[in-house]
Amino acid sequence: MDHSLSPLPPLDTLRAFEAAARAGSFSAAADALNLTHGAISRQVARLEHWLGQRLFEREARGVSLTPEGERLFESTTEAFALIAETSDRWSEPRGGAVVRLNSLPSICGLWLMPRLARLEAGDPPARISFRIDQRQVDLGEATDLALRCGRAGVPGRVSVQLFEEWCYPVASPALARTLGSGQAGRILTAPLIHDSCASTWRAWFGSHGLDYRPRPQDRRFEDYSLVLDAAAHGLGVALARPPLAQALIDSGRVVVVDPHTALNPFSYWLDRAPGDVRPAAAAVARRIGEEAGVAPAAMERFLRS
Repeated sequence: MDHSLSPLPPLDTLRAFEAAARAGSFSAAADALNLTHGAISRQVARLEHWLGQRLFEREARGVSLTPEGERLFESTTEAFALIAETSDRWSEPRGGAVVRLNSLPSICGLWLMPRLARLEAGDPPARISFRIDQRQVDLGEATDLALRCGRAGVPGRVSVQLFEEWCYPVASPALARTLGSGQAGRILTAPLIHDSCASTWRAWFGSHGLDYRPRPQDRRFEDYSLVLDAAAHGLGVALARPPLAQALIDSGRVVVVDPHTALNPFSYWLDRAPGDVRPAAAAVARRIGEEAGVAPAAMERFLRS
C-alpha cells in the first residue's frame, strides 16, 4: 500500500487500537470511547489494512496483541502520553484585553497582587499577564508595561514615577523588645537584613551621621519579600519600605524599631516602550497610577509621550 500522501495512520484508528489494546477487548474499548463494538472493530481493521500487518489475535474472550501489535501499542502509548502532557501545560491568555506586565517578584506580590482585582476591573475590563523577573528586561512586543525599582532616565523607555519610599527599621516583636529605644547605633548590635543593594541601609545610617558597610553577620536576600520574611522570623532588622511592607506591619508580624525615616535612593516607576499604547494597557496604566497616587496629568503625559 502506498502511504506517500499520508505518512501517519488516521488518528481515530490509533485511538481505537490503543483503547482495545489497553482493555484487551473491543467491547471494553467501545465503552471507554463511547462507541459501538462494530465501530472499534472497523477502526482496527482499517488500521491493520493501512499498516499491512495483523495487530490482534481474535479470541473467544477478547483479543491479544500480535508482536507487531505489541510494538505499535508501546509507541502509541508513549505518543499519547506526550500529547496529554503538552495539552496539560498552561497556555497564556491572548487577546486585546490581555496586558503583559513585567515586574519584580516583590512588587508583584506585595503591591500589585492586593490590587489586582481593581486593576483588572472597570471599563474596559482587562486581564493582566505577569512576566516576573529580577532583571531589567528589554521592552518590546512581548511587554506592554513594566514596574521597576530604580532611578529615572532608562534609555529606550518612557517612564512615570509611581512613588518614593521613606524607610525605617522594623523587626520581630521579640527582637524589637531586645533592642529597645535609643541611639541609632544600637541597631548595629543585631544582624541587618537587606536585598541585593545595601544603599538604603547606608542612607538610613548616613542620616544619623553613621557609616554602614555590610558585615559577615548581616544577611542578604535577592528579593525584598524574603527580606521581610526573615525579619518577621527574628533573623535581624530590616528596613520597611512603604507601601510594600505596610501589610506586614499592620499584621503585627514586624514592628517599628526606630521611627526615624530616610529616603530610599531608588523609587518605583512604571515604564513602557516608546510608541503607541494599546487601549487595554493604557487603561491598566491609569488604574496603576490611581493606586499609586500619580497625578492624572502626569499619567496622560506618560501615555502620550
